[in-house]
Amino acid sequence: MKKSFVGALGAVSALLLAAAGAVPAVAAQTSDAPAAPVTTPAKAAPAKAAPAKAAPVKAVTFAGTVALSNCSGSVIRTPSSQPNDPALVLSNGHCLESGFPGPGEVIVDQPSTRSFSLLNASGSKVTTLRASKVAYATMTDTDISIYQLTKSYAQIQSGYGISALTLNDAHPTQGSAIKVVSGYWKRTYSCNVDGFVYRLKEGDWTWKDSVRYTSSCNTIGGTSGSPVIDTTTGKVVAVNNTGNEDGQRCTENNPCEVDQNGNVTVRQGINYAQETYIIVPCIGVGNKIDLSRAGCTLPKP
Repeated sequence: MKKSFVGALGAVSALLLAAAGAVPAVAAQTSDAPAAPVTTPAKAAPAKAAPAKAAPVKAVTFAGTVALSNCSGSVIRTPSSQPNDPALVLSNGHCLESGFPGPGEVIVDQPSTRSFSLLNASGSKVTTLRASKVAYATMTDTDISIYQLTKSYAQIQSGYGISALTLNDAHPTQGSAIKVVSGYWKRTYSCNVDGFVYRLKEGDWTWKDSVRYTSSCNTIGGTSGSPVIDTTTGKVVAVNNTGNEDGQRCTENNPCEVDQNGNVTVRQGINYAQETYIIVPCIGVGNKIDLSRAGCTLPKP
Protein backbone atom coordinates (compact mmCIF):
# COMPACT_ATOMS: atom_id res chain seq x y z
CA MET A 1 0.00 0.00 0.00
CA LYS A 2 1.06 3.53 -0.26
CA LYS A 3 3.34 4.21 2.65
CA SER A 4 2.06 6.41 5.35
CA PHE A 5 4.26 9.39 6.14
CA VAL A 6 6.65 7.64 8.53
CA GLY A 7 7.13 4.60 6.30
CA ALA A 8 8.40 6.82 3.52
CA LEU A 9 11.20 8.38 5.57
CA GLY A 10 13.73 6.12 3.92
CA ALA A 11 13.11 7.90 0.64
CA VAL A 12 13.15 11.40 2.08
CA SER A 13 16.58 12.33 0.84
CA ALA A 14 15.57 11.65 -2.73
CA LEU A 15 11.96 12.74 -2.55
CA LEU A 16 11.90 15.15 0.39
CA LEU A 17 9.40 12.80 1.96
CA ALA A 18 8.61 11.65 5.38
CA ALA A 19 6.27 8.80 6.11
CA ALA A 20 4.53 7.19 9.08
CA GLY A 21 4.69 3.44 9.69
CA ALA A 22 5.41 1.07 6.87
CA VAL A 23 1.99 0.57 5.52
CA PRO A 24 1.80 -1.49 2.42
CA ALA A 25 2.38 1.72 0.62
CA VAL A 26 2.74 3.29 -2.69
CA ALA A 27 6.38 3.75 -3.28
CA ALA A 28 7.96 6.76 -4.80
CA GLN A 29 7.96 6.10 -8.50
CA THR A 30 11.10 6.57 -10.50
CA SER A 31 9.89 6.02 -14.05
CA ASP A 32 7.19 7.59 -16.11
CA ALA A 33 7.37 4.86 -18.74
CA PRO A 34 4.35 2.53 -18.86
CA ALA A 35 5.14 -0.66 -16.98
CA ALA A 36 2.39 -2.66 -18.64
CA PRO A 37 3.21 -5.14 -21.40
CA VAL A 38 3.60 -3.70 -24.89
CA THR A 39 0.25 -3.32 -26.61
CA THR A 40 -0.68 -3.17 -30.26
CA PRO A 41 -0.58 0.41 -31.59
CA ALA A 42 -3.99 1.94 -32.07
CA LYS A 43 -5.23 2.07 -35.65
CA ALA A 44 -5.25 5.44 -37.33
CA ALA A 45 -8.63 7.12 -37.57
CA PRO A 46 -10.23 7.32 -41.04
CA ALA A 47 -8.88 10.32 -42.92
CA LYS A 48 -12.22 12.13 -42.95
CA ALA A 49 -13.38 11.14 -39.47
CA ALA A 50 -14.69 14.05 -37.44
CA PRO A 51 -12.55 14.83 -34.39
CA ALA A 52 -13.95 13.39 -31.20
CA LYS A 53 -15.43 15.90 -28.81
CA ALA A 54 -13.55 16.16 -25.55
CA ALA A 55 -15.61 15.32 -22.49
CA PRO A 56 -16.30 18.30 -20.26
CA VAL A 57 -13.92 18.44 -17.33
CA LYS A 58 -14.98 19.24 -13.78
CA ALA A 59 -12.65 21.47 -11.82
CA VAL A 60 -10.86 19.33 -9.26
CA THR A 61 -9.42 21.18 -6.25
CA PHE A 62 -8.33 20.33 -2.71
CA ALA A 63 -11.68 21.42 -1.27
CA GLY A 64 -13.06 18.64 0.90
CA THR A 65 -9.81 16.72 1.15
CA VAL A 66 -8.14 16.19 4.52
CA ALA A 67 -4.68 15.49 5.87
CA LEU A 68 -4.27 12.75 8.48
CA SER A 69 -1.21 12.33 10.68
CA ASN A 70 0.22 9.77 8.26
CA CYS A 71 -2.03 9.67 5.19
CA SER A 72 -4.52 11.52 3.02
CA GLY A 73 -8.32 11.37 2.95
CA SER A 74 -11.52 13.21 2.08
CA VAL A 75 -14.88 14.18 3.50
CA ILE A 76 -17.34 12.07 1.51
CA ARG A 77 -21.06 11.62 1.10
CA THR A 78 -23.29 9.20 -0.79
CA PRO A 79 -25.88 10.43 -3.31
CA SER A 80 -28.56 10.04 -0.59
CA SER A 81 -26.68 11.59 2.35
CA GLN A 82 -28.55 14.47 3.99
CA PRO A 83 -27.19 17.86 5.19
CA ASN A 84 -27.75 17.08 8.86
CA ASP A 85 -26.17 13.62 8.70
CA PRO A 86 -22.87 13.24 10.57
CA ALA A 87 -20.11 13.73 7.98
CA LEU A 88 -17.82 10.87 6.99
CA VAL A 89 -14.10 10.80 6.17
CA LEU A 90 -12.72 8.17 3.80
CA SER A 91 -9.13 6.90 3.89
CA ASN A 92 -7.35 3.53 3.78
CA GLY A 93 -7.64 0.68 6.24
CA HIS A 94 -3.85 0.66 6.49
CA CYS A 95 -3.96 4.30 7.66
CA LEU A 96 -5.80 3.47 10.91
CA GLU A 97 -4.21 4.89 14.06
CA SER A 98 -4.50 1.42 15.61
CA GLY A 99 -2.40 -0.24 12.89
CA PHE A 100 -3.14 -2.54 9.97
CA PRO A 101 -6.25 -4.72 10.26
CA GLY A 102 -5.23 -8.34 9.80
CA PRO A 103 -6.45 -10.50 6.92
CA GLY A 104 -10.13 -11.23 7.49
CA GLU A 105 -10.46 -8.52 10.15
CA VAL A 106 -13.33 -6.04 9.93
CA ILE A 107 -13.67 -3.13 12.35
CA VAL A 108 -17.04 -1.47 12.99
CA ASP A 109 -18.12 1.27 15.41
CA GLN A 110 -14.75 1.58 17.14
CA PRO A 111 -14.45 4.77 19.25
CA SER A 112 -11.96 7.29 17.87
CA THR A 113 -11.05 10.92 18.46
CA ARG A 114 -8.72 11.17 15.49
CA SER A 115 -8.25 14.64 14.03
CA PHE A 116 -8.20 15.69 10.36
CA SER A 117 -7.00 18.92 8.78
CA LEU A 118 -9.73 20.12 6.40
CA LEU A 119 -8.44 21.87 3.28
CA ASN A 120 -10.00 24.50 1.04
CA ALA A 121 -9.73 24.70 -2.74
CA SER A 122 -6.17 26.07 -2.67
CA GLY A 123 -4.97 23.46 -0.18
CA SER A 124 -4.90 25.71 2.87
CA LYS A 125 -6.05 24.30 6.20
CA VAL A 126 -9.31 25.88 7.35
CA THR A 127 -10.08 23.88 10.49
CA THR A 128 -9.52 20.65 12.39
CA LEU A 129 -12.28 18.07 12.19
CA ARG A 130 -12.56 15.30 14.75
CA ALA A 131 -13.87 11.75 14.58
CA SER A 132 -16.37 10.23 16.96
CA LYS A 133 -15.66 6.70 15.77
CA VAL A 134 -14.26 4.43 13.10
CA ALA A 135 -17.53 3.47 11.46
CA TYR A 136 -15.92 0.81 9.26
CA ALA A 137 -12.43 -0.38 8.33
CA THR A 138 -10.85 -3.39 6.70
CA MET A 139 -7.94 -4.51 4.53
CA THR A 140 -9.80 -7.58 3.29
CA ASP A 141 -11.09 -7.49 -0.32
CA THR A 142 -10.54 -3.71 -0.22
CA ASP A 143 -8.47 -1.22 1.78
CA ILE A 144 -10.73 1.39 3.37
CA SER A 145 -11.44 3.22 6.59
CA ILE A 146 -14.55 5.34 7.13
CA TYR A 147 -14.58 7.69 10.10
CA GLN A 148 -17.75 9.33 11.41
CA LEU A 149 -17.19 12.96 12.45
CA THR A 150 -18.61 15.03 15.28
CA LYS A 151 -19.91 17.62 12.77
CA SER A 152 -22.60 17.34 10.11
CA TYR A 153 -22.23 18.27 6.46
CA ALA A 154 -24.38 21.35 7.10
CA GLN A 155 -22.12 22.48 9.93
CA ILE A 156 -19.01 22.08 7.79
CA GLN A 157 -20.66 23.91 4.90
CA SER A 158 -21.96 26.81 6.96
CA GLY A 159 -18.80 27.15 9.02
CA TYR A 160 -16.17 26.80 6.30
CA GLY A 161 -17.97 26.90 2.94
CA ILE A 162 -16.76 23.42 1.99
CA SER A 163 -18.91 20.63 0.59
CA ALA A 164 -18.23 16.92 0.83
CA LEU A 165 -17.09 14.94 -2.19
CA THR A 166 -19.73 12.58 -3.57
CA LEU A 167 -19.08 8.88 -4.07
CA ASN A 168 -20.05 7.66 -7.52
CA ASP A 169 -22.48 4.74 -7.24
CA ALA A 170 -21.28 3.10 -10.48
CA HIS A 171 -18.18 1.07 -11.36
CA PRO A 172 -15.35 3.24 -12.78
CA THR A 173 -14.69 3.15 -16.51
CA GLN A 174 -11.51 2.02 -18.20
CA GLY A 175 -9.73 4.89 -19.94
CA SER A 176 -11.49 7.62 -17.95
CA ALA A 177 -9.43 10.63 -16.87
CA ILE A 178 -8.83 10.82 -13.13
CA LYS A 179 -7.02 12.89 -10.54
CA VAL A 180 -5.54 11.60 -7.29
CA VAL A 181 -5.73 14.45 -4.77
CA SER A 182 -3.43 14.16 -1.75
CA GLY A 183 -4.37 16.29 1.23
CA TYR A 184 -1.22 15.17 3.03
CA TRP A 185 1.17 16.51 0.39
CA LYS A 186 -1.23 19.07 -1.13
CA ARG A 187 -0.38 17.57 -4.48
CA THR A 188 -2.51 16.34 -7.36
CA TYR A 189 -1.67 13.56 -9.83
CA SER A 190 -3.35 13.28 -13.23
CA CYS A 191 -3.67 10.10 -15.29
CA ASN A 192 -6.24 7.61 -16.59
CA VAL A 193 -7.77 4.34 -15.46
CA ASP A 194 -5.51 1.84 -17.23
CA GLY A 195 -7.60 -1.18 -16.28
CA PHE A 196 -8.88 -3.39 -13.48
CA VAL A 197 -7.12 -6.15 -11.57
CA TYR A 198 -9.00 -9.34 -10.71
CA ARG A 199 -6.94 -9.86 -7.56
CA LEU A 200 -4.20 -7.61 -6.20
CA LYS A 201 -1.98 -9.34 -3.63
CA GLU A 202 0.39 -7.58 -1.25
CA GLY A 203 1.96 -9.48 1.60
CA ASP A 204 -0.85 -11.08 3.62
CA TRP A 205 -3.63 -9.04 1.99
CA THR A 206 -5.68 -9.55 -1.16
CA TRP A 207 -7.94 -6.96 -2.81
CA LYS A 208 -10.61 -7.52 -5.44
CA ASP A 209 -11.23 -5.62 -8.68
CA SER A 210 -8.61 -2.93 -8.04
CA VAL A 211 -8.06 0.11 -10.26
CA ARG A 212 -4.70 0.25 -12.06
CA TYR A 213 -3.45 3.72 -13.06
CA THR A 214 -1.53 4.71 -16.15
CA SER A 215 2.06 5.56 -15.24
CA SER A 216 1.69 9.33 -14.82
CA CYS A 217 -0.02 8.82 -11.45
CA ASN A 218 3.36 8.15 -9.83
CA THR A 219 2.06 8.56 -6.31
CA ILE A 220 4.37 8.50 -3.29
CA GLY A 221 4.30 7.70 0.41
CA GLY A 222 1.72 9.78 2.27
CA THR A 223 -0.78 9.74 -0.61
CA SER A 224 -2.50 6.69 0.84
CA GLY A 225 -6.21 7.38 1.27
CA SER A 226 -6.36 10.12 -1.36
CA PRO A 227 -9.66 10.34 -3.25
CA VAL A 228 -9.49 9.33 -6.90
CA ILE A 229 -11.77 11.74 -8.74
CA ASP A 230 -13.26 11.24 -12.20
CA THR A 231 -12.65 14.53 -14.00
CA THR A 232 -15.84 14.25 -16.04
CA THR A 233 -18.27 13.76 -13.15
CA GLY A 234 -16.25 15.28 -10.32
CA LYS A 235 -17.16 12.26 -8.18
CA VAL A 236 -14.97 9.90 -6.19
CA VAL A 237 -14.52 6.55 -7.94
CA ALA A 238 -11.72 5.03 -5.86
CA VAL A 239 -9.32 5.53 -2.96
CA ASN A 240 -5.59 5.49 -3.64
CA ASN A 241 -3.75 2.75 -1.76
CA THR A 242 -0.65 1.06 -3.19
CA GLY A 243 1.98 0.53 -5.86
CA ASN A 244 4.85 -1.75 -6.75
CA GLU A 245 8.04 -0.03 -5.61
CA ASP A 246 10.89 -2.44 -6.29
CA GLY A 247 9.62 -4.98 -8.79
CA GLN A 248 9.29 -7.70 -6.16
CA ARG A 249 6.51 -10.26 -6.37
CA CYS A 250 3.52 -9.96 -4.01
CA THR A 251 5.50 -8.59 -1.04
CA GLU A 252 4.66 -5.58 1.13
CA ASN A 253 5.00 -2.40 -0.93
CA ASN A 254 5.26 -4.61 -4.03
CA PRO A 255 1.76 -5.83 -4.94
CA CYS A 256 1.30 -8.24 -7.81
CA GLU A 257 -1.65 -8.80 -10.12
CA VAL A 258 -3.31 -12.22 -10.20
CA ASP A 259 -5.79 -13.09 -12.95
CA GLN A 260 -8.71 -15.56 -12.90
CA ASN A 261 -6.37 -18.40 -13.89
CA GLY A 262 -3.80 -17.66 -11.20
CA ASN A 263 -1.27 -16.04 -13.51
CA VAL A 264 0.85 -13.43 -11.74
CA THR A 265 2.01 -10.14 -13.28
CA VAL A 266 4.41 -7.67 -11.64
CA ARG A 267 4.39 -4.07 -12.84
CA GLN A 268 7.15 -2.13 -11.15
CA GLY A 269 6.38 1.58 -10.73
CA ILE A 270 2.64 1.17 -11.35
CA ASN A 271 0.13 2.25 -8.72
CA TYR A 272 -3.36 1.18 -7.71
CA ALA A 273 -6.57 2.18 -5.96
CA GLN A 274 -9.63 0.49 -4.48
CA GLU A 275 -13.07 1.13 -5.97
CA THR A 276 -15.54 3.03 -3.81
CA TYR A 277 -18.90 2.44 -5.52
CA ILE A 278 -19.21 -0.69 -3.35
CA ILE A 279 -19.44 1.54 -0.26
CA VAL A 280 -22.64 3.29 -1.36
CA PRO A 281 -25.12 0.41 -0.83
CA CYS A 282 -23.74 -0.13 2.67
CA ILE A 283 -24.62 3.35 3.97
CA GLY A 284 -28.20 3.82 5.12
CA VAL A 285 -30.34 6.48 6.76
CA GLY A 286 -28.36 8.89 8.90
CA ASN A 287 -25.11 7.82 7.19
CA LYS A 288 -25.08 4.66 9.28
CA ILE A 289 -22.98 1.78 8.02
CA ASP A 290 -25.40 -1.13 7.61
CA LEU A 291 -23.71 -4.24 6.22
CA SER A 292 -27.06 -6.05 6.00
CA ARG A 293 -28.50 -3.66 3.38
CA ALA A 294 -29.42 -5.03 -0.02
CA GLY A 295 -26.50 -4.83 -2.42
CA CYS A 296 -23.87 -4.38 0.30
CA THR A 297 -20.88 -6.61 -0.46
CA LEU A 298 -18.32 -5.16 1.95
CA PRO A 299 -16.75 -7.82 4.20
CA LYS A 300 -18.55 -8.40 7.47
CA PRO A 301 -17.05 -9.04 10.92
